[in-house]
Amino acid sequence: MTKVTRTMRVRPTDHATPNNAIITRRARAAQRKAQRAMLQDSVENGGNAAKKLSGTAVQAIKAMGRGVASAVSSILSAGSGAVVLVLFLTVILVAAIVASPFGILFSNESREAGVVPISAAVAQVNYEFNERLETLQTADDYDSISVTGQPADWIEVLAVFAVKVAGSNDADAADVATMDADRIARLKAVFWDMTTIAHRIEVIHHPGSGDDDGWTERNLYITITAKTAEEMKTAYHFNRNQIAALEELLEQRALLLELIEDVYSVSGDTAALLRDLPEDLSPEREAVVRTACSLVGKVNYFWGGKSLVIGWDVRWGELRQVTAAGSSTTGTYRPYGLDCSGFVDWVFYNQSGGSYVIGHGGGATMQHSYCTNISWADAQPGDLVFYPDNSHVGIVGGRDANGELLIIHCASGANNVVVTGKSGFASIGRPKYYSEQIGRNR
Repeated sequence: MTKVTRTMRVRPTDHATPNNAIITRRARAAQRKAQRAMLQDSVENGGNAAKKLSGTAVQAIKAMGRGVASAVSSILSAGSGAVVLVLFLTVILVAAIVASPFGILFSNESREAGVVPISAAVAQVNYEFNERLETLQTADDYDSISVTGQPADWIEVLAVFAVKVAGSNDADAADVATMDADRIARLKAVFWDMTTIAHRIEVIHHPGSGDDDGWTERNLYITITAKTAEEMKTAYHFNRNQIAALEELLEQRALLLELIEDVYSVSGDTAALLRDLPEDLSPEREAVVRTACSLVGKVNYFWGGKSLVIGWDVRWGELRQVTAAGSSTTGTYRPYGLDCSGFVDWVFYNQSGGSYVIGHGGGATMQHSYCTNISWADAQPGDLVFYPDNSHVGIVGGRDANGELLIIHCASGANNVVVTGKSGFASIGRPKYYSEQIGRNR
């Protein structure tokens, strides 16, 4: 029988993926400044900018009742430069915009339980996308797998989602300023309306000769097709106001990208963990835990996934081949992310401003070697925990209401960065990094 070499082919993406993208707090401040400028512009121009926002904000103001409209009219007569006008209209416009499709620009501000940042919502949809891809790729032992195409542009998906959910007059319309389970389900529906996965299997019979019985070649071809926001105007039968709102949102691509790449906003549950950190915790340990929490729910698991990028790595979420050996997913295509040791490396690299890599280029075993073994009773937030044989690694995040340890780790089973109990972790180590920092600070 002729031996066949398993090959993988994938079409390159249409856009560049620089590895040195730096997302800092300055960028986040710029986002907030831009949002405030948009509101301020609306106020200072007597509401003209609000009208430019597709009429959605104006409609929301009208919905507040004649009393508000009358009050606005009275204040307008006092002169557009009046301070009271600025304050009053700002409050109204904030409420109106939050209730409109533009409310998505404020979606990372909530700390309510069950509400997650946009980046975490995107990761949940990518998880489902990955499941469908993996099911196709592991259904049989193929001789080759070819994947072409990419899913829909996430910026366009978010814009279409915001307009469809918050910009309609339907009874089930909802704001998009809070990404809870209901909104995420709606986001998934829009994503799948804009992304199609098709596949075909090519079967080639190779006849043998003599003692060779021949063999059958099976090749899998997966095609991913994406629809654009322009196409969705027709698919969703958007009205004039919705189309105008969509076009306005797409002009805010930079702000939407900031939402996707925001590593500073955390979910309500993770915010509670951070609030409960011990007051006497060292700055280095607190920085490690806060940095670890910044990726909870946001980055999918990817075997062999590493990143030494400050802030968000633009490769995360992109469809890539798993090339590292040793996993059932090796050779398949998944949204790029981090593995367990890659997550820990990213955390220490980021909290140190890019000056320290705890694994020094290795995996969990190497990370363990840069720790001192301690007892579970001595565990502190920021310590590392390991599975038997260093097959998995996580970071101690704190304790729950019952005093049990909480572990932050990038788990293959959850396909994301999660916070769990210590079940499965067999040993704990204290990174030598902390003692080294104490020595430097003396």
